[in-house]
Amino acid sequence: MPHQNSPKLAFCCPTIDAQPWADAMAKALPEAQIQIWPDCTEQADYAITWAPTQAFFDAQPQLKAVFALGAGVDGLLKLRLPESLAVVRIEDGGMAAQMQDYVTHALLRHVRRFDQYAQDIRAGKWIQYPAQDHASFPVGILGLGELGSKIAERVRDIGFPVVGWSKSPKTMEGIRCFSGEELYKFLSMSRVLVCALPLTPHTQDILNEQHLSLLKPGAYLINIARGAHLVEEDLLKLLASGHMAGACLDVMRTEPAPANHPFRSHPQITLTPHISAMTLLAPSIAQISQKIMSLRNGQAITGVIQRGRGY
Repeated sequence: MPHQNSPKLAFCCPTIDAQPWADAMAKALPEAQIQIWPDCTEQADYAITWAPTQAFFDAQPQLKAVFALGAGVDGLLKLRLPESLAVVRIEDGGMAAQMQDYVTHALLRHVRRFDQYAQDIRAGKWIQYPAQDHASFPVGILGLGELGSKIAERVRDIGFPVVGWSKSPKTMEGIRCFSGEELYKFLSMSRVLVCALPLTPHTQDILNEQHLSLLKPGAYLINIARGAHLVEEDLLKLLASGHMAGACLDVMRTEPAPANHPFRSHPQITLTPHISAMTLLAPSIAQISQKIMSLRNGQAITGVIQRGRGY
């Protein structure tokens, strides 16, 4: 039963139904006092958010930590937040396995020419193309964070040569890792590029004509990160020139993609509606509730964002 010293939690998830999340949290932390914005009558200690509003944070100045129901926090960091407020992201939460599946599917669909076969069949054609060797499709993983590293391991394990790039040096078995100023070298070794970067001022528009032109001829892009990483006009230009063979995009600069957006009807582009990794309720609530208890016990937690670098 809640009492005066119970943790006070507030959910602010205006674009999704917060009630199932609040119900699950009530089971994980039965002693907690839980409110859902905008029906918050008391100041909360901790917030659990998805696409929160500035009005929420203005009304809750006493917050000690805010937990984002996702791995990306770029939208959250655009708001005016107190400097003392800890911003905590979900660490995996069931997303890594989903992203591994998504990238594996997109990669194999391209290498096995399944899109081409589908177009041929619809056009009344029956053509068998020569088989393509995995070795001819070196895969570059742009971003070797928690999720990017798991993707790199899966792609390596199904037999593709893999290179990776991260801001700071990393070491991974069976994967050649690049960092910092080695971006151009990394790109030149990649025929399939998977973007798994956080969105920061430094990574916005990183998938531009200059960088994508460095990929091997016949390159393929898989973007599971953020739409703002990609300069859309540059991708169209490189597809028209033949330098790039296609793209599988789970994210767009504007979501949903406008009905008249050229990506929707482009024969070399596959779109999905930001579903490469959906936050799973049970593991995410278990993770957040444990971290709340750790904070209340004065213990350090992982997943806290460094505001200066944006992740």
